[in-house]
Amino acid sequence: MSVDTAAVETVNQAFYTAIENADLDRMTEIWAEESGGGRVSCVHPGWPIVSGRAEVLRSWALIMANTPYIQFVLTDVRVTVLGDVALLTCEENILTAGDEGDASFAAGKVVASNTFVRTPEGWRLWLHHGSPVLQGDDEEEEETP
Repeated sequence: MSVDTAAVETVNQAFYTAIENADLDRMTEIWAEESGGGRVSCVHPGWPIVSGRAEVLRSWALIMANTPYIQFVLTDVRVTVLGDVALLTCEENILTAGDEGDASFAAGKVVASNTFVRTPEGWRLWLHHGSPVLQGDDEEEEETP
C-alpha cells in the first residue's frame, strides 16, 4: 500500500467517524476548501445534489442533528490515486437506531464514491456520492436458474 493510499484511507475513516460521533468540527476539517471556481459536492442517498462547501456542511449538520445513532462498517474499500486526486469506493454497511427512546434498529447498505484532493494540509474530501443498494437483489439473482 502506498503512502498516499494509506493517507486517503485514514481521512476516509475519519469522515465516517465524524458522522458516527456527530462531530461537525471534524467534518469541517475533512472537507476541502473551495478554490479556483470549483465547488465541493455531496449526494446523500435520496437527496438532490448539494453543492458548495457551506451547503454541504449544513446538510451534514442536519443529518447529525436528526440521527440519534449511526454506525458504519466499511467493506470492499478500493483506492485509486492519480496525482493530486484520489477516488475511494466502498460499501457502507449501516446500522441506525430509531427515534430516541425507540429500541428499534435498522440496517442498510449504501455504495459510496469519495473523491479526495491533495491540499497543503493533506488529503481533503471533494465529493461524496452515496447510492442505496436495494435489499433482496442479491438473493433474487442467486435463486434465478
